[in-house]
Amino acid sequence: MSSRPPLAGVLRLGRPSDIWFKPALSVVVAVAPPSIALLALGRLDLAMYTMAGSLCALYAHNRPYAARARALAWVVLGMLGGLAAALVAASLAPGAVVLVMVGAVLAAVQKVLCDAARIGPPGNVVLTFVSSAALFTPQSLAQVPGHLALAAASGAWAWLVGMAPGLLRPHGPERRAVAGALHAAAAYVETAGTGRPGGQGGPHGTTAAGPHATATTAVQSARQALLCAGRPSETRQALERLRVRAEVALAAPADTDPEPLRTWARQVRGNRPVPHVDDLPGLGTGPAAPPGPLWRRLRPLAPLALRVALGCALAGYASLALGIGRPYWALVTAASLYQANLTLTWGRGVQRVVGNLIGVLLFAAVVPVAHSGGVALVLCCLALNFGAEALIGRNYWLGSVCVTPMALLVTEFAGFQEPGRLITERIVDTLVGALLGLVAAVAVPDRRWQRVVRAGGSAPRTLAATGRSRGLHPDQRADQRTGSETTEGVRP
Repeated sequence: MSSRPPLAGVLRLGRPSDIWFKPALSVVVAVAPPSIALLALGRLDLAMYTMAGSLCALYAHNRPYAARARALAWVVLGMLGGLAAALVAASLAPGAVVLVMVGAVLAAVQKVLCDAARIGPPGNVVLTFVSSAALFTPQSLAQVPGHLALAAASGAWAWLVGMAPGLLRPHGPERRAVAGALHAAAAYVETAGTGRPGGQGGPHGTTAAGPHATATTAVQSARQALLCAGRPSETRQALERLRVRAEVALAAPADTDPEPLRTWARQVRGNRPVPHVDDLPGLGTGPAAPPGPLWRRLRPLAPLALRVALGCALAGYASLALGIGRPYWALVTAASLYQANLTLTWGRGVQRVVGNLIGVLLFAAVVPVAHSGGVALVLCCLALNFGAEALIGRNYWLGSVCVTPMALLVTEFAGFQEPGRLITERIVDTLVGALLGLVAAVAVPDRRWQRVVRAGGSAPRTLAATGRSRGLHPDQRADQRTGSETTEGVRP
C-alpha cells in the first residue's frame, strides 16, 4: 500500500451541519454591537480587542445549556488569559524574535488545553489567532488593562448570546442529539435489513459499516449530551428512554422497525412533548464515569505540544527571515494544521492552502468596498464572519475562503493599508506556515494514535466480557468502542 499522503477527498464538500446557522448568526450578533459602538465613537482601531471577546460566541453550540454555560465561561477566560499574556509580551519584549517564541509557546498551550478539555470546533485556532495578532500590535503596558476590559465586556456579551436560545428551547441540544441518534439508527436498520452493497456480514445478515459507525457515533453523542445536561427531569428521562431504543436498534437491526424510530425523531424536535416509551429491562445506562482530572489528560499530549511549538516557531522565524511584517499569519497557519494523525494533518494543510489562496482573491474583490468607509468595513467583516461559519462545516477550505479576507480586514481597523502588500504577505505566510508546520509534524511523531489503533485488537474480548447485559453483539461492541476513541480523541 502506498504511504503517499492522499489528495482524493480532501477538498470534497460534505453536508452542512443541522445547526450551521447557529454559530453563524451568533457570531454576527456578538460582533455587531461592540463594532457599531466603536464606529459611533470613532475608535474602530480598538475593534480587535472587542472582537477577541465576541468570537467566543462560536463555541459550544452543540452542548446542553448547563454544560454550555461552563464551557463558554472557560473559553472567555482562556481568551482573556491568552490576550493578556500577548499584550504584556508586546509591551515588554525587546523584539520580534522573542515575540515569535512567545507566540509558539502560547499556541502549544492553547492547543493542548483545548484538546484535553475537548473544546470542539473551532478549538484552539481562534484563540491562537487573537493572541498571535495581539503580540504584533504596538502596545504600552498602561494600555493593557483598558484593552482587556474591552475584551472582557464583549466576552460577557458573547456568553449571553450563546445562552439566549435556552430561554425558548431549554432542552434543545439534548432533543437534537437524541433525534439525530434515532434518525441514524433508523438508517442503519434499513440498510442492514435491505442488504445493500458495500456492507459486511454480521450476526443478523448484511450490515453496512458506514451507517453503523455513523449511528454508533450519534448514539454516543446523545448519551454524552444527556449526561452533561444537568439534573434529571421528566423530559430528559423520556429522551434517555428513546436513546436506549436507538442503541437497541444497533444491537438487533433485524428485529427493529425503522419507522417508529423516524416518527420519534420527528416528534422530539421542537418543543412538543417528548413521546413516552416504556423502559427496557436491564438497559438503563446509569451515570457515566467522570472524566479524569485535566492534568492527567494533559500528560499524553506532550508530543503534540512540542510539535505545535516547533512548527509555529519555525514558521514565524522563516516569515521574519523573509521580511514579512506580520509573522503571526505563518504562526497561525502552522497552529491550525495539527490533527489526530499525519494523514489528517496533511489534509488540513491542503485545505488551508487552497482556502487561503482563494480567500485572498475574495479580499482583492471586497477591499474596494471596505475602503469606502468605516460602515462598509464593519458590514464586510460581519458578512464574512457569517459566511465563514455557514460554510466551514461543508469543508475547512470553503470556510477559509471567508476567514482569510475577514482576517485581512481586521488589520484595516487601525487604518487602511495597501492591498497588494497584504495579499503578498498572506500568500507567503500561508505557504511557509503550511510547509514548516508539516515538517514539524513529521519531525515529532505521535505514537498515541497508533497505540489506540493497536489496542483495538483486544477490544472485542474486553467489551464482550464487561457488557453482555447491554445486549450488543461482541463485534458491534468493538465497533462502538473504536468509534468512541476515534471521535472523542483529538478534535480539530
